[in-house]
Amino acid sequence: MTLLDLPADDVLNTTRAVRKRLDFSRPVDDQLIRECVATAMQAPSGSNSITMQFVVVKDEAKRQAIGEIYAQCFEIYRQMPFYAGAIVKEGADEQAQQDRVATSADYLAEHMGDAPALVIGCTAGRADNVPAMMSASLMGNILPGMWSFMLAARARGLGTAWTTVGLMMEKELADIVGIPFDEVQQACLTPVAHTIGTDFKRAMRPDPDTIIHWDTW
Repeated sequence: MTLLDLPADDVLNTTRAVRKRLDFSRPVDDQLIRECVATAMQAPSGSNSITMQFVVVKDEAKRQAIGEIYAQCFEIYRQMPFYAGAIVKEGADEQAQQDRVATSADYLAEHMGDAPALVIGCTAGRADNVPAMMSASLMGNILPGMWSFMLAARARGLGTAWTTVGLMMEKELADIVGIPFDEVQQACLTPVAHTIGTDFKRAMRPDPDTIIHWDTW
């Protein structure tokens, strides 16, 4: 295991959604993915019950099929008001960053199936039409683990990009890789690939006090 020389804070602050800098020509070793999953399993689990599951897709035909479904979903997303390319920021720098996000998201929609590995983060059980406590608990058993997976990937020179657009056609995605749809819920799809360069930076974000509520909303 060879890790990048990055302090923990740098890993946290520079794990970006990587799209245009994914190296589609270089395979990803299975052991690297195992190491990322091992790190994911150290994330919080409600009642110490590990319900997270990771579907790693390396078969080319299945990757391309998933990529086609993702592209279909992305075309629907592109018409929505919260599409990254439809969001307008106030400042010029902020808008430039938003435009870069939009163009890179468009790029990934065209190339999702080209990534050497796709990983689908899932949890046992479904959060459809259940009370908030139950849905939060179910998702809480995969979302922290999925983020830990991505942090571990960054430390190993791998790029990821959290996507949920494909969940518009979750059943179709499940059918491609045999996920038992009635029993297992997907939470996230990410490409996994070595990155072209490792020099990622912090994203532009507002001041923390703009989202902190001290003692009351």
